[in-house]
Amino acid sequence: MEDNYQNRTAFIKGAKDIAKEVKRQASKKAGRTVDRMNDEYSRRSYSRFEEDDDDDYPVQGSQDGGGYYRGDSQAANDDEGGHSDSTEGHDEDDEIYEGEYQGIPRADSGKGSLAGGPGSVRAGAQQFRDIGVSEAERRKDQEELAQQYETILQECGHGKFQWTLYFVLGLALMADGVEIFVVGFVLPSAERDMCLSEPNKSMLGLIVYFGMMVGAFLWGALADRIGRRQSLLISLSINSIFSFFSSFVQGYSTFLFCRLLSGVGIGGSIPIVFSFYSEFLAQEKRGEHLSWLCMFWMIGGIYASAMAWAIIPHYGWSFQMGSAYQFHSWRVFVLVCAFPCVAAIAALSAMPESPRFYLENGKHDEGWMILKLVHDTNMRAKGYPEKVFSVTTIKTVKQTDELVDTGTDTPVWQRYRLKITGLTKQIRNNILACFRPEYKRTTFMLMAVWFSMSFSYYGLTVWFPDMIKYIQKQEYESRTKTYSKEQVAHVTFNFTLENQVHREGHYFNDKFLNLKMKSMVFEDSVFEECYFEDITSTHTFFRNCTFIASLFYNTDLFKYRFVNCKLINSTFLHNKEGCMLDFSDDFNNAYMIYFVNFLGTLAVLPGNIVSALLMDKIGRLRMLAGSSIISCVSCFFLMFGNSESGMIALLCLFGGISIASWNALDVITVELYPSDKRTTAFGFLNALCKLAAVLGISIFQSFVGITKAVPIIFAAGALAAGSFLATKLPETRGQVLQ
Repeated sequence: MEDNYQNRTAFIKGAKDIAKEVKRQASKKAGRTVDRMNDEYSRRSYSRFEEDDDDDYPVQGSQDGGGYYRGDSQAANDDEGGHSDSTEGHDEDDEIYEGEYQGIPRADSGKGSLAGGPGSVRAGAQQFRDIGVSEAERRKDQEELAQQYETILQECGHGKFQWTLYFVLGLALMADGVEIFVVGFVLPSAERDMCLSEPNKSMLGLIVYFGMMVGAFLWGALADRIGRRQSLLISLSINSIFSFFSSFVQGYSTFLFCRLLSGVGIGGSIPIVFSFYSEFLAQEKRGEHLSWLCMFWMIGGIYASAMAWAIIPHYGWSFQMGSAYQFHSWRVFVLVCAFPCVAAIAALSAMPESPRFYLENGKHDEGWMILKLVHDTNMRAKGYPEKVFSVTTIKTVKQTDELVDTGTDTPVWQRYRLKITGLTKQIRNNILACFRPEYKRTTFMLMAVWFSMSFSYYGLTVWFPDMIKYIQKQEYESRTKTYSKEQVAHVTFNFTLENQVHREGHYFNDKFLNLKMKSMVFEDSVFEECYFEDITSTHTFFRNCTFIASLFYNTDLFKYRFVNCKLINSTFLHNKEGCMLDFSDDFNNAYMIYFVNFLGTLAVLPGNIVSALLMDKIGRLRMLAGSSIISCVSCFFLMFGNSESGMIALLCLFGGISIASWNALDVITVELYPSDKRTTAFGFLNALCKLAAVLGISIFQSFVGITKAVPIIFAAGALAAGSFLATKLPETRGQVLQ
């Protein structure tokens, strides 16, 4: 019979004959026959076409009972024919079968189900029953695959392959950690180049979170449809491209746009990385090694802090072409921050796709080959190259997607439109599946936990540096010197004037030459026949002052610095061009920002180590709830943070405690959803996390300098609610990966 299927026409005709033959079978045998054909198609075993089709198909032994390993006699008999492609690849006939055969013929595909025919009503009812039966069979297949997959991972062992993948995916997670800090570090320098007002600076700080929110949702959903590796490569590529562009663009709007798309790209990192890595880890290793993977987010923060410290303050690392194009040191820093992402792309290109993804999508051979690669790599590294991978056949999940043959005459644009439409529909169905009765309670509970933790964590981590700046400002203002009713005549000022207030003074024939005015205020004063030349000022104002016959040459004393002032016979010549906003030129403040973030990021190292060592011993829920409760209690110590050093210490304490709850939440989110919905659910929850971060940052910042009580109550209340809800989640320790 093999010769009759050498060309396409004969093959399609044979498939139709099979469908008609199945229709004529007794109803009791029809279900088993269709199931068998589906299983055979999923495993790409075509032995049934080598049998005589004149008789009914005999029902052979089910694969559920055995046949997974080489030692089984039944598996040995099967391997003589149809399962040879598992180890030796497809032959020519199999390739024709795979490319041409569009799904398994259904038992109700006969003429009686045509619209308007006598069997149309029965066919409709049968269709609904078939959908329910198909879903039940799919769930059963997924349960069987989960059990067998765990056994296979035990055989593959944990070794060189997993550690290689650990560092590759760690680079992707490191890129996410870098992205969080980039904008905050460049703002003190970029605000001067781009002349950013306070609202513009706030938008630039939040735009990355909006981008990551969109990216997490988009790439998480795509990873369940097109694969973990491919989705991660695309998302990282988008991040690296627009990070590169953002270091060269000059305008605020284009820089904002590039950072938005950069955030969209990196948003897929966390949902995909944890799901991807979990599918290569056996049950007893999963919690620990996913927690070790979280350390790369910390390494990303340390890398960003160190690079900012080493690069940004060095303004000698710059060039410019006239006044239209400037490339200062902070742009070099943005470029350097793209290196982890580029390295992750290069390393990930050499790694395979998740075998679990292949098996969930009916691709038996691809999944088998990757698992064999994992086994052989680990065995060679352990000194057992002769050990053979004993698995020959792996359970695959029954596919319910309808395959549409667009034909060769269909225009290219229409083919892509159909593909995009079908992909969008599949993604929508996957998202809605997370809210089905069996996952609804879990999804809503996780939404509440993710939101509460993100709201408090991101809100406080941004509130801490702002509070430190506020304390510094208060300390600076406490050193302000005040002078009243001065009479100064014929004096030349050629030195820096800083942090002073002059009231009711009279300045006659004085010269202010080549100096900086920083935080200077003149009130109710008179300047008569004074000369100002080459003046650079920040936070300097003249209020209710009178200028008589005075000259301003090459200064940045713009009109907005003169509040209710009288200018009598005074002249401004060759005013400096540039941004008419005040910026701090104190590099000590920039160093403090880098140092505080460096310490805060480094402080999570002990929490990472503890969570990794205890995750599989005390369980995910105890780790999550316990860490959240301790973080909640630590919030009340913020009332005692009245100094700069005290706030830094509290920041380190809070970060070191809360990281354990984040690690536990990542692990439990991965384990609570089945493989075909894992990255979709993780991406949705991570998108909600970024939304909560935006709300937390906006709310907490509004109380800086007003009160500490409200941020403390908000943070403690959110953490308490999150820890309580976490105890209602199911424990996943010791369970196989769904």
